[in-house]
Amino acid sequence: CWDAAWSPDGKWIAVESEAAASERSIHIVPVGRHKGKVRAIQLMQDGKALNAQHPAWSPDSKSLAFSCENGEWFNIGLFDVETQEIAWATDSTGDDTQPCWSRSGDVIGWVHSEGARTRFQFRERGGAIREIKVGEGVHAHPQITADGVVILFEGANHPPDLWKIALDSGEATQLTKSLEADLNFPPPEEVWYAGMDGAQVPALLYRGAGDCAALDIHGGPNWHLQFSWNPVLSLMALRGWTVLAPNYRGSTGYGKQWQNASRYDMGGVDNDDCAAGAKYLLENGLAKKVAVTGRSHGGYLTMTCLTGYPELFAGGSAVVPFLNWIKSHRESREDLKHWNIENMGDPEENKELWIARSPYFFLDKVAAPVQLICGENDPRCPASDSMDARDKLAELGKEVELLLYEGEGHAFYKIENIVDAEVRRVEFLEKVLERGGGVDR
Repeated sequence: CWDAAWSPDGKWIAVESEAAASERSIHIVPVGRHKGKVRAIQLMQDGKALNAQHPAWSPDSKSLAFSCENGEWFNIGLFDVETQEIAWATDSTGDDTQPCWSRSGDVIGWVHSEGARTRFQFRERGGAIREIKVGEGVHAHPQITADGVVILFEGANHPPDLWKIALDSGEATQLTKSLEADLNFPPPEEVWYAGMDGAQVPALLYRGAGDCAALDIHGGPNWHLQFSWNPVLSLMALRGWTVLAPNYRGSTGYGKQWQNASRYDMGGVDNDDCAAGAKYLLENGLAKKVAVTGRSHGGYLTMTCLTGYPELFAGGSAVVPFLNWIKSHRESREDLKHWNIENMGDPEENKELWIARSPYFFLDKVAAPVQLICGENDPRCPASDSMDARDKLAELGKEVELLLYEGEGHAFYKIENIVDAEVRRVEFLEKVLERGGGVDR
């Protein structure tokens, strides 16, 4: 279960749960005295379950707003509980998510995203769609008030904080301030570069003054990097490094086809897109040396880059990665095994593919120093995977270091461990980028 929303009249609960591939589904379940009198309802259209998320009830409980794949993009749908019909509140290029209602039910709003940029859109009953924003950055978790919308906003120079935007004037007022100091981090720009097959790959580019670069690969893979608060990447840019953060095939935010392009091909086209980012940096004079790093699926792709395209990289830091599809699948929770099968096929029927896309079996190809950072109790990317890789790399005479954080899982929760892991990751990248060796153009 990813989300649950009770209807204001107490008769229903809308549940968002995992479905096929990376999809979600919404079931509307009767509760209380209503239970047993009516059946649960799954949101469907034309006999097919909808890829839907973010359920939000209207104040009168007659309608459920939700975000749903509607063609290439996510739009806002409205489900009428009585008629069980669906009407579409939006039909736009870009993703519309996180619907919310005013207390009167006369205004409905949502977050509109196009690639790396977001803003808040809303419409009054019978009116046209209007949009407002705090600035260039990421808006999330909106709540409409009597005269505005309270929303979480973050940007390159702003950590996540609550803001209020007036619906009539669009004037934004900051409600909380996480950092007292005003920052002047270099903002990223959205760029597109040619993938290995010529497809245009979107990415965020932080321009540095030096001739070293870091390729930062996001996890998920059903996620994407936006103009958000990312102090580690900003720190790298302030050191003089150029940073490229690709939204490779498999990422969200760029349409259904782009997101589904890596299904049953993980470690394939997504890896090629990331490696093409390193080529883009080297061949366009943005860097003479590139290191690669990433977390979770990004850590996995860090290792597929180092084994698949060793000539491009001066080193790599993989944070909570997996390296062996077969072993990590065997040691994962049942819900995570479901995700693996939905996105890479059955491990027995597709064993050759699972092996071919496991960098553990190709560690002899690594030609640069490797850092592995993992949590002792990670249920998604078991620490044993990194430990096995450390041992094999050492046996092969490769330069490798392993940082194992006791008591931590896939996400670290102790602030001292979070800070230590990030500091040591940047120190490792500094070591491989600013010393001799590696690819230097």
